[in-house]
Amino acid sequence: MQRIYDPQDLLEAEMLRNMLASEGIEAHLTGGHLLGAIGEVPVHGLLGLLVENHQAEQARQLIAAYNAAQPLPGEEPESWPGVLLC
Repeated sequence: MQRIYDPQDLLEAEMLRNMLASEGIEAHLTGGHLLGAIGEVPVHGLLGLLVENHQAEQARQLIAAYNAAQPLPGEEPESWPGVLLC
C-alpha cells in the first residue's frame, strides 16, 4: 500500500475516500483514531489516505483533479464569486 494524500481534516478524508470508492478504488484512512489525541500529538501528517500500489497513480490523478475543480459558469452565486459550493 502507498500513502497517496494527507487530508487536512477528517471531513476531507472521508469525502476523498468516498470519491475514490465511486471510481472503484478502495482507500484506507490512517490516523483517524488518533484525532482525539490532538493537543498531545503533532497534527501535521496525522491523517493519510492509502491505496493499493497498482491504484496509487490513478488515485493521485483523481485527487488532483478534484482539488483543481472550478465552478461551472453561471452556477456560482453572485455573493460568492470563484467559490465552489457543494
